[in-house]
Amino acid sequence: MLTNTGYSPIRIQSIQTPFGFDKPQLRYATTTITCGLRKPLRTRRRTDGVLSTEAIQAVQSLKLAAKNPSKLHQVFNSKLNRLLKDDLLDAFAELQRQQHLDLALKVFEFIRNEAWYEPDHSLYGDLMLMFGKKKLIDKVEKLFFDLIEEGLKPDTRAYTELIGAYLKVDMIDKAMETYESMKASGCVPDELTLTIMIRNLESAGRDDLAAIVKNDCVEYLDSPKKFLKEVARKYPKRLRLNLV
Repeated sequence: MLTNTGYSPIRIQSIQTPFGFDKPQLRYATTTITCGLRKPLRTRRRTDGVLSTEAIQAVQSLKLAAKNPSKLHQVFNSKLNRLLKDDLLDAFAELQRQQHLDLALKVFEFIRNEAWYEPDHSLYGDLMLMFGKKKLIDKVEKLFFDLIEEGLKPDTRAYTELIGAYLKVDMIDKAMETYESMKASGCVPDELTLTIMIRNLESAGRDDLAAIVKNDCVEYLDSPKKFLKEVARKYPKRLRLNLV
């Protein structure tokens, strides 16, 4: 049975993002990419284990033109417009791996304008994770709302990345509001969600809120006692001293 925490679900508002790039051409290539929850980002590789020459050149050109909007626009129109779907997604993943997140975000906006593009939870999740690690909350929130605007229902990972980003900057109230919204939407927290909540709330000295999340484990997990025991083993509470 869930406990009422007093936090109300967040309200979802749509945000529109203009695209300044020239209309891309249709590319004929098919692939499917998948992403494990919170697994380290890995570059999408071809079967031979390396990026294509075209993808490598596109990444290098983007990095060289990053500080010059005019040159950057030219790179998008001359280099990225010529990439097949696989190569474009490879370049997107490589930019994330190299921590060029602003460029990765621009490439993602370009991808969203491609004729073959279909909204994909994993593409949003990867970016939310990386921006969350950098504590860029505004961008994480915008990606979450963009996901909704594109017609996707936030999944467990999207909610978890948003919650994790809030907790990383000690926005505990927002994290709890998002957690309650997640449950209200019918999206089930998984072990990662619950682990992130428990360990961060306890670290922040909010044992009262951590207790609420622990109680939820009974409803959402098959073996809640085993799970909580493992969390306590991996993330023991630190001794907190109250200095007067």
